Amino acid sequence: MTACEFNIRSFLNRGVKMELQLPKPVLEGIKSLEECIYKRVSVRSYSDKKIEIEKISQILWAAQGKKGQKRTTPSAGATYPLEIYAKIKDKGYFHYNFKNHLLELITENDLGHKLAQASWDQRFIEEAYLNIVICADYSRTTNQYGERGVRYVYIEVGHCAQNVHLEAVALDLSSVPIGAFQDRQVKKVLDLPKNIEPLYIIPIGYPK
Repeated sequence: MTACEFNIRSFLNRGVKMELQLPKPVLEGIKSLEECIYKRVSVRSYSDKKIEIEKISQILWAAQGKKGQKRTTPSAGATYPLEIYAKIKDKGYFHYNFKNHLLELITENDLGHKLAQASWDQRFIEEAYLNIVICADYSRTTNQYGERGVRYVYIEVGHCAQNVHLEAVALDLSSVPIGAFQDRQVKKVLDLPKNIEPLYIIPIGYPK
């Protein structure tokens, strides 16, 4: 499936949910880890080129995909507090279902402008073809570790984000880490559940 085939008609209507099965992740890349680390830089200007669905799939898997009984990101006590959301330009806003490696459509509305506004008007968020929003349910970890679990969640977010940034480089894409946003406004724009908090936004696209 190519980017031009990525449309709402591609989604399967399963009850009340619209879902898109993602291509299987590739486990062997062309670039070395060292090359990806060296070439990773923060980019805040993106072209209009669409990101292929295979690459979106790979990025989501790197963020929080299944790896046997575990996931691609290490987690304290395997409590896995993270939830991954994706804003895809002109396609909509989605939740990543890691168990079945698929996208669950939340809304067809393009939330890019509102997300940028809620992030202190950082316009490149709207410009980027893909935005990965890393969120967390703290209770999954704090129920086991108490207040110390909050720190473990932050550590895990860093693991996840690094996977995303390096995977982007491996796929000839660019990204930038964003922590400057209004938490309540972002949560409102994304209509997140009460127990889910936004922690990190990663705009991704082809560089200009």
